[in-house]
Amino acid sequence: MRVLRGLEPRESSPTVLTIGNFDGIHRGHEALLAVLVARARALGLPATVMTFEPHPREFFAPHQAPARLSSLRDKLERLESLGVDQVYVCRFNKAMAGMEAQRFIDVLLVHRLRVRHVVIGDDFRFGRGRCGDFALLQAAGGAAGFQVEAMHTVEIDAMRVSSSSLRAALEGGDLDLAERMQGRRFQLCGRVGHGNKLGRNLGFPTANLRLHGRRLPLAGIYAVSVEGEGLALHVGAASLGVRPTLGAGLAPSCEVFLLDFDGDLYRRRLRITFHKRLREERKFETLDALKAAIAADVAATRAYFDTFQSNQKAV
Repeated sequence: MRVLRGLEPRESSPTVLTIGNFDGIHRGHEALLAVLVARARALGLPATVMTFEPHPREFFAPHQAPARLSSLRDKLERLESLGVDQVYVCRFNKAMAGMEAQRFIDVLLVHRLRVRHVVIGDDFRFGRGRCGDFALLQAAGGAAGFQVEAMHTVEIDAMRVSSSSLRAALEGGDLDLAERMQGRRFQLCGRVGHGNKLGRNLGFPTANLRLHGRRLPLAGIYAVSVEGEGLALHVGAASLGVRPTLGAGLAPSCEVFLLDFDGDLYRRRLRITFHKRLREERKFETLDALKAAIAADVAATRAYFDTFQSNQKAV
């Protein structure tokens, strides 16, 4: 898959295009991308995604922006797996935010991307003040010679599937609903860095994922499975949050204790899959109390996966 930072002065080939942030690619995104790829294959043109970095809400209100569901790297890997041919990662800055909707169409879509067909979500808005919508795109397409197609809402349990509803399910600890929305269990990827070694001192050494200031869409203690570079599939207990026992104002962290594992994971990139929420994060009065709680979490994790594996064998 071809990945470009920003737009070419003019594409060498016409394109079939969709536009969006595609955070935490869910079933609604997958339905739209399936149509995009089908239209692109029928026309013999590249299936193209335009996305933005940072997320527009991070640009307008960085301290109030929602937690991201996926990193840019994870998003690009998922888009490639779904058949996308090329992705334009456009910097969302003052110039982009202030671009009038008609100019967005004329300059970016018509001149630079040479669009032949555009597929968008039914709630898509664009341009300064979010003034651009499906009707404007359709009218522009009639004049410039491209087709516009809107995807209808995908619902699960009478609930609209969106990045916002997926984020709410994760924040509420409802991993089952989140799985139905994404079509797969929620995952978090990152490279292992050095922590404060507290887990090792307590007898539960953890792999600490580097988050680079990224906010997490979920918190608490979870039963997880882990795989990555040079690591076969393992199960473990993950702690996500701000470690209130250690003090106030700490940055969010993701720490994973792998059951029955003895090895060095530093600098390896791991993929963590979340299976079950065990409890919420809380402050303990002593380190001994924290150690006892971790031991209980590990026991609960082991019991969960013993039952899980038994159920898998029975199927």
